[in-house]
Amino acid sequence: MKNTQTIILFTLLIGLFSMPTLEAQYGNRYGNNGYGRRQSTLPQAQETPKKEDPLTAEELVDERMPSITESIGLNPFEEAVVRTTLINSVRKRMELRILNLDPPKMQEELQKIVANQNEELKSGLPEDKFDAFQELQENRFNTKKTKKKKKKKKKSKE
Repeated sequence: MKNTQTIILFTLLIGLFSMPTLEAQYGNRYGNNGYGRRQSTLPQAQETPKKEDPLTAEELVDERMPSITESIGLNPFEEAVVRTTLINSVRKRMELRILNLDPPKMQEELQKIVANQNEELKSGLPEDKFDAFQELQENRFNTKKTKKKKKKKKKSKE
């Protein structure tokens, strides 16, 4: 009798001590997370980055116009003249890239576009603002360089 009681007591103790390990295994069994929901066994695919569409001529010019207007000091009429002229020349340059001409022909066409752009700007802007635009264009629309030059000129005049 004593033997059977010790065996029963021994099995109960083993059962009590093994309960936490059984509960811990419950959550990972058969892909369940322990709350009745199945976890996916397939790896999650990462979202592929969407290819951004190239910017249109208007968008490209709109990005640059605030810095151009600020650095040259254009009034609304002059700003409209510069904006429409730049949009037209950027469109023509985009069309040239699409045509994919041979380099000498491409260079010749680009020079024509630049000459046409300069003629339109010269007729629509005062001479000092046209010169300031040319300087800005030579610096690839980097307004920091043109502002530094203006400050140096002011200091040397005084």
